[in-house]
Amino acid sequence: MNATGTNATGTNATGTNTPAPVHRLTVLYDAECSLCAFLRDWLLRQPQLVPLELVPAGSEEARRRFPGLDHGATLDEITVIGDAGQVYRGPAAWVVTLWALREHRPLAHRLSTPSGARLARGAVLAAAKWRGAQWNRGQRGGARWGGRVYRRADGWSYDPALGWTYTAPGCADGTCAPRRAPGR
Repeated sequence: MNATGTNATGTNATGTNTPAPVHRLTVLYDAECSLCAFLRDWLLRQPQLVPLELVPAGSEEARRRFPGLDHGATLDEITVIGDAGQVYRGPAAWVVTLWALREHRPLAHRLSTPSGARLARGAVLAAAKWRGAQWNRGQRGGARWGGRVYRRADGWSYDPALGWTYTAPGCADGTCAPRRAPGR
């Protein structure tokens, strides 16, 4: 990792291969995930070489600031956006986040090598597996279970028979049109 940022395909937000310097990073995290909230708090306590802003994924603020992102996907996988529009997802997002931290920049450099990338990918997969287990057990912060239906605090619910549905605040009587499910 260096002081210029590109997304996983090696391009910046303009679609060119010209790297842009990274002066600030925005980390989108799942606010309903206890592991994600713990890591958010940990990141905020770390000395930063590059300022980090932590914004809940899928929130109104995230949608306003980054209208071109697939916000459903940002709930499934950590996403980091550089101030010049660089987009990092999954292991690359973790590496660039560590790169922004004073005490962890050397680790980020090691994780940016081919062998380090395998380790970073394994760590991200382990975290995803843990999150999936918490979701399946209904222990995500802010999530409520009612029988077989999983309900999220943001209005989305999942029923195995119906799939994902959305009920906006004030639409409990069903008169509001449903929105598309996250990531669809």
